[in-house]
Amino acid sequence: MKRVLVTFMLVFALVLTSSFLQPATAKSVYCAQKCKGRCSKAGLMDRCIKYCELCCAKCKCVPSGTYGNKHQCPCYRDLKNSKGKPKCP
Repeated sequence: MKRVLVTFMLVFALVLTSSFLQPATAKSVYCAQKCKGRCSKAGLMDRCIKYCELCCAKCKCVPSGTYGNKHQCPCYRDLKNSKGKPKCP
């Protein structure tokens, strides 16, 4: 009987904590929509969207248009990869 109770409590705790963690790890709808537009003309769309969403999550903005306009979002503009090149598309 104790095993059943302990198992039930453990499962309940896992379900409860996963429901709190889900909103924090879910992709932002704002970033997904903005990056879809930003990367609409990219040759490697999957890669463009991946890095755009990473940058958007950090900077909370995405420049308008499919290219350029990075002055609208200085954080997005200034993020660099390990080689010193722009990280965000």
